[in-house]
Amino acid sequence: MADTKPIVEMKNIEKHFGSVIALAGVSLDIHPGECHCLLGDNGAGKSTFIKALSGVHAPTAGEIFYEGRPMRFANPRDAIDAGIATVYQDLAMIPLMSVARNFFMGNEPTRKVGPFRFFDHEHANRVTMEEMAKMGISLRSPDQAVGTLSGGERQTVAIARAVYFGAKVLILDEPTSALGVRQTSNVLATIDKVRKQGVAVVFITHNVRHALAVGDRFTVLNRGKTLGTARRGEITSEELQDMMAGGQELAELEGSLGGTV
Repeated sequence: MADTKPIVEMKNIEKHFGSVIALAGVSLDIHPGECHCLLGDNGAGKSTFIKALSGVHAPTAGEIFYEGRPMRFANPRDAIDAGIATVYQDLAMIPLMSVARNFFMGNEPTRKVGPFRFFDHEHANRVTMEEMAKMGISLRSPDQAVGTLSGGERQTVAIARAVYFGAKVLILDEPTSALGVRQTSNVLATIDKVRKQGVAVVFITHNVRHALAVGDRFTVLNRGKTLGTARRGEITSEELQDMMAGGQELAELEGSLGGTV
């Protein structure tokens, strides 16, 4: 990772909503093949950061460089076309639709029969099974409804779909927040596989243990500002947790209250 150039550089990014400052000068870089974990408690600015990088919100100030070039995405489609994909918590899937149909939703392969074009089930089914197998998921059938999959398996479908359609940067919004232990392990294993394919992964989470399991670098957001970035092995889980929880603020409060906190 140290030998690679950043694929994304965000410099002094600010985002204001009227008098509310959601991001107050966020700077970080993301390298190909790394899992960069962005940690923060509720209200830290994680969601606004995602939207600034994925083209939902234009920054109020600051610069974003993508593959070394200044980049301003007018909308999420621009970001996707450039290779920045976001997997949100709701996954944007239709539960009653098949896994293969969900996998190719918006990018449907077709075959021509006379003057007509039809959905190419054979191609879609084959690719879906192959791509899911690469991620360690063995489906019963590509025709099974995506709603019959576990939460971890649905996350894997969304991640595999993004990678298959050319994501160079994959932003994962709290992918383990509503999962059990086993499903979480599957998703973390999927993140590891994606990273090893050279994709840059931005793992948004408030769970320090999950971040430390797969992260290469860790950046903590607090009240719209970055509190610093550390590499794996440079920071402990206790230190990360303390930064997220505003340890310095709690210590000052404890001092002012005479040690009663």
